[in-house]
Amino acid sequence: MFDVDRVRAAYPALRDGHAYLDGAAGTQVPVAVIDAVADACRAGIGNTGGAFAASHRSEAIEARCRQAIADLTGGSPEGVILGPSMTALTYRLAAALSRDWGRGDEVVVSRLDHDANIRPWVQAAGRAGASVRWAEIDLATGELPAAQYAGLLCARTRLVAVTAASNVIGTRPDVPAIAAAAHAVGALCYVDGVHATPHAPVDVAALGADFYATSAYKWSGPHVGAVVGRPGVLAELRPDKLAPAPDTVPECFERGTLPFGDLAGVTAAVDHLASLAADVVPGPAAAAAAAASAASGGHPAVPAAPPGTALSRRARVLASMAEVERHEAGLFRRLAGGLAAMDHVTVYGKAARRAPTAFFTVAGMTPRAVAERLAERRINVWNGDNYAFELCRALRLPDGAVRAGLVHYNDASDVDRLLTAVSDLAG
Repeated sequence: MFDVDRVRAAYPALRDGHAYLDGAAGTQVPVAVIDAVADACRAGIGNTGGAFAASHRSEAIEARCRQAIADLTGGSPEGVILGPSMTALTYRLAAALSRDWGRGDEVVVSRLDHDANIRPWVQAAGRAGASVRWAEIDLATGELPAAQYAGLLCARTRLVAVTAASNVIGTRPDVPAIAAAAHAVGALCYVDGVHATPHAPVDVAALGADFYATSAYKWSGPHVGAVVGRPGVLAELRPDKLAPAPDTVPECFERGTLPFGDLAGVTAAVDHLASLAADVVPGPAAAAAAAASAASGGHPAVPAAPPGTALSRRARVLASMAEVERHEAGLFRRLAGGLAAMDHVTVYGKAARRAPTAFFTVAGMTPRAVAERLAERRINVWNGDNYAFELCRALRLPDGAVRAGLVHYNDASDVDRLLTAVSDLAG
């Protein structure tokens, strides 16, 4: 089962006594990731394509990172595009895809999404002369009904952009149904998986995603973004690039030199996620790395499996993330139930399937004032629209709300501290 005390011991930042409920904006980093970045830099790294050892080390780091993200998402390493952020990469893909759009073409976006999966498509459509259609949310529940897409799509729909989980109210739409509807009319589906990836197993093929965007710093890694695309689809695009830059996929989408030290940290973060469930047994290489990390003060080593019985990293990721989902769901029931019981609190979003994220207001107080009062008690939460700009406009929340987001290293004491502090704000 999920041993949250073992997990928390891997995170040095958690020793400061704060309740870190700000994970929806970025997680803390475990020792294994810190060590991986430092070790890559200590060993010496150089730009790729050189004849010397440091260059070869960078090439190996890059290849391992693509494979790790593929193992995390179920995609292909040949389709893993790396970059500074999901926002930057989405703008790159929007520019490349919209080259073939014209007047009469349409794209579909949703009010539920983070603006990084809205504005790049709206702006690209505007430059191409294409039209934008909007999928609306049910304001009472926060659901994004998949059935509405039948009336939004047509033969001229070129792309459907949708989130796998709202970054503020947590709603997890029926992405496979939406993607299937897009594919039925010949459109592509671009899925924002930034808020979904940290909370549940991901399978890009099962989702029907032609492109799946994620950010490593939301799942205990460095500030690196990735888009996992279908290699065949990527090969048909013509992104802007420098003349001597590679023409191959996925490198042609990556502008400039990658941060190789951080890429080593991304791989370590995926390995960390793969080890979160206490009963998941890694292969010998992963066990050796865990043992080395434990010897240097990192998270506890996990014993190696007997020969011939080791699970693949993909299998370990799926098993661990299923345990993460169960752990977070239990905590979120405690959090959501506690907030709902308070008369001075209004909670937004009641979807049947949700990521463990609460978005709420307190009567008589601005969201910023609530966040400041909680910060005085060493409870970290966010306030504002958190870039869910269209959703907050639809909910008539000009100042946004307070966001408390759970991740795998949170425990019941974090939830109870928040509930007590919010309760004390009554009146």
